[in-house]
Amino acid sequence: MEPVILSCAELSTREINAALAALPDGATARVLEPRGRHNLAVGLSNRVRIDIEGHAGYFIGGLGDGPDVVVHGFTGWSVGENLQAGSVRVEGNASECAGASSRGGTIVIEGDASSRAGISLKGGTILVGGNVGHMSGFMAQAGVMLIGGDAGDALGDSLYEAVIYVAGKIASLGSDARIEELTRVGRANRQGDGRAGRRRLRPCPARERHPRGLGPRPVQLRRPQRPEILKGLTCRWTSPSQ
Repeated sequence: MEPVILSCAELSTREINAALAALPDGATARVLEPRGRHNLAVGLSNRVRIDIEGHAGYFIGGLGDGPDVVVHGFTGWSVGENLQAGSVRVEGNASECAGASSRGGTIVIEGDASSRAGISLKGGTILVGGNVGHMSGFMAQAGVMLIGGDAGDALGDSLYEAVIYVAGKIASLGSDARIEELTRVGRANRQGDGRAGRRRLRPCPARERHPRGLGPRPVQLRRPQRPEILKGLTCRWTSPSQ
């Protein structure tokens, strides 16, 4: 099936998103000349592949529940915001709040992510090939973040049950976060996807308590739902022994 061609130079954002929503499952589309356009490929539930050919603006792929979106460039704020299922891949850098409040799916940023990446994460996987800015993982409640480079200040501040893997240096930790060396089981889980972080960040014991006082609630590692889209990422994950 030939891809559907949609040009931002000729169509409004509403027209482009309506055309994407009308595609049948299995279809592909190319969005041309985005030139920093905001809100592209948002609110879609069909299982389609969408290639955005250039730099895009805010909220790209937000509220997605099925499509695979690839941005061949950089993105602005909140890429993949409130993602439910499917994937968003950015071949460049992403601005602030990447993956904010995501509940599922997989977000891949091949470059760097700015501050507050993974803020209020509620599930799914965020993988950043480069560095992340300050306050990343703030109030992350569930899911997994994997960081191939360094992390800025206050990483994991007010962390709940999410787990953050960091291959590089951590400038400082936020409140209620602690560093743990990877266990043999943890390394096996990460290597099963072809990657392993050097260290992982987990909540402090007080934060692991059930909010209703029902006793400890275990922190579980979650494998990416769509690991096949991670192939070809340029960063290399290593275990502590390497």
